[in-house]
Amino acid sequence: MMVSSIKTMIKSVKSTNKNFKEVHFKNGFNIVLADRTVKSNDKDSRNGTGKSTLIEIIHFCLGADLDKKSFLASLKGYSFIIEIELKGNNLSVLRNIDDPSVIQIEGDFSKLPIQPQYNELYKTYIISEQEWKTILAESMFNLKKDKNTKYQPSFRSLISYFVRKGLSSFNDPFKYFSSQKSWSIQSNNNFLLGLDVNFAIQFQKIKDEKDSIKNIKKVINDESLKDILGSMGELQAERVRLTEESNDLDKQIKTFKVHPQYKKIQEEADLFTEEIHFKLNQINLDQRILIEYENSLIVEEDISISKVEEVYSEAGLVFNKEVISRLTDVENFHKSIIKNRKDYLANEIQRINIEIDNFTNDIEKLSKKRADLVSILETHSALDEYSYIQNRQTEVKRKLENVKMALDRLNKFEENKSNLKIKLEELIQNSRIDFIERSQIIDKALSLFNQYSKYLYSNAGTLSIDISKAGYKYKVDIKSSGSQGINYMKVFCYDLTFTAIQSELNHSLFLIHDSTIFDGVDERQVAKSLELAYQESDDKKYQYICTLNSDNIPYNDFSKGFKEKFDKSIRLTLKDGDEKGSLLGFKV
Repeated sequence: MMVSSIKTMIKSVKSTNKNFKEVHFKNGFNIVLADRTVKSNDKDSRNGTGKSTLIEIIHFCLGADLDKKSFLASLKGYSFIIEIELKGNNLSVLRNIDDPSVIQIEGDFSKLPIQPQYNELYKTYIISEQEWKTILAESMFNLKKDKNTKYQPSFRSLISYFVRKGLSSFNDPFKYFSSQKSWSIQSNNNFLLGLDVNFAIQFQKIKDEKDSIKNIKKVINDESLKDILGSMGELQAERVRLTEESNDLDKQIKTFKVHPQYKKIQEEADLFTEEIHFKLNQINLDQRILIEYENSLIVEEDISISKVEEVYSEAGLVFNKEVISRLTDVENFHKSIIKNRKDYLANEIQRINIEIDNFTNDIEKLSKKRADLVSILETHSALDEYSYIQNRQTEVKRKLENVKMALDRLNKFEENKSNLKIKLEELIQNSRIDFIERSQIIDKALSLFNQYSKYLYSNAGTLSIDISKAGYKYKVDIKSSGSQGINYMKVFCYDLTFTAIQSELNHSLFLIHDSTIFDGVDERQVAKSLELAYQESDDKKYQYICTLNSDNIPYNDFSKGFKEKFDKSIRLTLKDGDEKGSLLGFKV
């Protein structure tokens, strides 16, 4: 494998704080050791010596955002310095915890893509945090950010594979944090393995289009169109029906006539109706009175004086002449009253009949007048009806527009769905062609993983790369896997693989592993892993840095002569029994 002679390596990590244990690194294999001291006891732990903090500081100096809740953020007043060889330029870069947006830089930066500017306040050259990340991206990965292209790998995402941070970063070889998105996994790993990043980006864009197409269908089902759901055929039928109804309503509106005096005529007709009802009620009342009067004319015949005398005679009583004279007077008076009453009823009956006739004639006349008015109203429709037709037309047209909108969206949905299938198939085909064209570099990656895993275990593991409708799929496997230790070794072998690939494609880089990667790993595999990292970093000319605990070093399993090489590679030893022996001079 041809490896670039241009190096990128970390030379040292320092601090302006005098208690900080600065560390100097070399090219190739480097160890930072947390050592158990004589003064320490069983309760002491190397977890407080600062190994992981050192990795946090390296990330911070390489442009990582400062998490305000992190331990590092609590180190007020601290400034950290990383001395780095960057594409042949030796730089000293200082970043302050209290002012992380400003990067102070010294050294030879004449060939850097962005030139730092001298600042009187800081009495040195400075650049912004974003400018520093741009310099690192171009210098380490030849990565030029296209602002118009989403889903490209960034310097920070790529460096997070070379310097894994936190426990979750060791759980999956292809992720540097657990909730990493699919597009990020594809984009970054395509870059690391020398595949075309653009194809990974295109797979994500197709996914975006697919989501957009789904949204078109959702819009059809939104609140404004909820009353017109249906298939394409059903919507077409509804469009035709509503179009015809709209045309009919248009014709009705055009031929609609409204009498200018419609309201006045309506009011006059209503008055005639009231008067007719009044006269009908009067006729009804007169007819009831008439019946009573007619019944009153039918009376029984009065009893005569002779009949009274006959009754009393039979009883043995006889009226004298004086009594009979009085009875005759009463009888004559009573006949006079009856006659007067009959004459009165006859006159009233005649009057009522005349009144009924008059009311009847009036009703006929009023009914004719009202009929004439109603005829006018029937010929010239009401304004209320006209308004109803207009409102109905508005509603029909609204529904028709919604149906047309739904049809348009449904057509776009079906068209876009078909086009997307074609685009996806073309992308899969083109990415596979590119995959074949890059077979040499891909075979190299697969071979390297095979060799590395076989070096650690009796059976070789496999790195596989597949292309599906979802894009690139990556998988590593080592037989007999199942323990966390073997899973960590998958990460170890994969990291060595892409570091070797990148060292050939770009230039020699650095790979940093925290001691976490050896947790639960058999001592024999730990020994082989360290020897493999030593051999590969020396052969491929890249820098390897690893933090370890002294009681986890498998000296008894090292190959002959490696113990001496290992001990010579220890760049810093941190003590756990004395706070002054820790990285920061106090327990982390």
